Amino acid sequence: MKWLKGLSIVLAVLLVIGAALPFFIRLDHYIPRIEKEASARLGEPVSIKSIRFAALPLPHVKIDGITIGTTDDIRLGKVLVTPDLLSLLQSTRVIKSVEIDSLTLTQKALDRIPGWARPPGQLPPFRVESVRLSNARIMLGTAGFGPFDAHISLDGNGAPVDASITTGDGKLKAHIKPGPSGYLIDATAKAWTPPVGPALVFDELTVTGVATLNDADLSQVSAKLYGGTASGKATVSWQKGLRLNGNFDVSEVETQKIAAMLSSKTHVSGRLSAKPVFSAVAPSAGHLINALRLEAPFDVQNGVLHGIDIQKAAAGLMAMGATGGETRFEHLSGHLVMDRGSYRFTQLRITSGALAADGHVTVSPKKALSGRVNARLTATGSSAHVPLNVAGTVDAPLLYPTGGTVAGAAVGTVIMGPGFGTSVGATVGGWAESLFGGADEKAPKK
Repeated sequence: MKWLKGLSIVLAVLLVIGAALPFFIRLDHYIPRIEKEASARLGEPVSIKSIRFAALPLPHVKIDGITIGTTDDIRLGKVLVTPDLLSLLQSTRVIKSVEIDSLTLTQKALDRIPGWARPPGQLPPFRVESVRLSNARIMLGTAGFGPFDAHISLDGNGAPVDASITTGDGKLKAHIKPGPSGYLIDATAKAWTPPVGPALVFDELTVTGVATLNDADLSQVSAKLYGGTASGKATVSWQKGLRLNGNFDVSEVETQKIAAMLSSKTHVSGRLSAKPVFSAVAPSAGHLINALRLEAPFDVQNGVLHGIDIQKAAAGLMAMGATGGETRFEHLSGHLVMDRGSYRFTQLRITSGALAADGHVTVSPKKALSGRVNARLTATGSSAHVPLNVAGTVDAPLLYPTGGTVAGAAVGTVIMGPGFGTSVGATVGGWAESLFGGADEKAPKK
C-alpha cells in the first residue's frame, strides 16, 4: 500500500505542476505579429508589453501593458481574454469575455474611436460576447471621470445589447440598452459631483434620455440639491468638439454654497428660484466651463448680501467709499448673463425695510466689479435717492457715491443745514446726474 500512497503523491505533484505550468508559458514571440495586425485595423500604432497563456480557472490569455497611439491616449493595464474553445475550429471564433483592468482614455482618444468602426456588413473573424471594465478612467483635459466599472454585453454583430456603469464610490449608476432611435440611458446618482462644470453636489439626480455615437438627448433631468430642486433637459454632442444646450427650472435652492464657488469671501444667502438657459461650444470637456453662456431671470427671498452694506454706503455719503458689512433683504431679483467667465447682473431690484435699490453690476473674468446701484432710503416723512458706483472686486466690493451726489449733498448742507439738507441735496444731485446722462465713475483713489 505504500507504493499506492507514493503514486498518489507523485500524481498530486504532477497535477500541481500541470496546473501551474501554463502560467509560465509566454507568447511574447507573437507580439510583433499581433501589434502589426492591430495597428493595421485601427490605423494607429499599438504596443504590447507581454502575453501569457493560462489554463485555470478557464483557458485564457493575459495581455499586459497595451498602449494605442503615439501619445498614450489609450492605455490598458491588464487584459484577460477567455475564448470559447469549441469555436476555435469554426470560421468565426467566439471570445466569451474580455476583462480590462485600468483602462485610461483621453479626450483625444474619444474623438478618434468612432473612426475605428467597421463598414456596414463587414463582420470580424471573431465575436466578443462580453466586455468588463474595472478601475477605468476617462480624462477630459484637467477634469476626469472615474474610476468606474462597466459591463457590456454584445450581439453577433458586435453591437451592445446591454451596458451598466458604476463609479468606484457607488455614487453614480447608469444603465444603457438599445432603443428605436439610439441607446436608452437611465442614470441615477446620490451625493455626486459632475466631473466637468461647476462643482455642484447633487443630493439626488435622475437622468433619462437617448444617446448615439455622436450625441445625447437628455430629455428628463431632475435633481435635489442644496435644499431645493431643479428639473429640465439638455443635449450634448461630441463630434468635432463638444456642444451643450439646455434649460432648467430651479426652485428654492439655498444660494450660499453656490455663490461661494465664485468667491469664498463675498456671497449671497437666501432661497433662489431661476430659469437658466445655457449653451457652450468647446474643443473639449476641459474647456467647457470657460465657454459656457447662461441667461437666467432670478429671484432670491429672505437672504443676506455679505461683504457690503448698501444702506450704510448710501446714508454715509463717504467720498472714499464704503466696504464690508452686509445687506439683509426680503427680496432680490434680476437678470443674469454669464458669458466666458464674466457675469452681468441687470434689472436688479432689492427691498429691505427702509431700503430699496435697483441697478446693474458686472463681474469681469478677473472678478473685478463695476456698475451702479441706485439706493432709496425711506425715513419718517422723508426719503433720499442716492446713486452709488460699484467698484473693487468680488472678494472686496466697494460702494461710493457719484460725483453729482456728493456735490448735491454739499450744496444742500450749506443751504438747509446737515441732515435734511444733505439728504435733499444728494437726491437732487443724483437726479441731475441721471438727467444729463451721468456714467459710472472710476473708483476714487485711496
